[in-house]
Amino acid sequence: MLLFVNIVKLLAEVALLALFGQWVLGLLAGAQRERNLFYQIFQVVTRPLVAGARFITPRVVIDRHVPIVAFLLLSFVWIIATITKIDICVSIGVHLCK
Repeated sequence: MLLFVNIVKLLAEVALLALFGQWVLGLLAGAQRERNLFYQIFQVVTRPLVAGARFITPRVVIDRHVPIVAFLLLSFVWIIATITKIDICVSIGVHLCK
């Protein structure tokens, strides 16, 4: 169970960092961000996450805000995985979680 929680937490961290990196690079590149190679790589990594967020959000949410929704949902997943990991480590003994 601890391995599964660690995998979920790690995947959430990678996805959160990819979304954050895409946002920062979009700010730095400005209008030319669609032509930036690294921005395109971030788009490929985050496309499934944004599509999943678009699927569960109502149509009144504009497309520009969907990556923010994906970031918030992933943040909740990361928080839940962290709390679960702490709970497992406390129950089995902290020395076994190192």
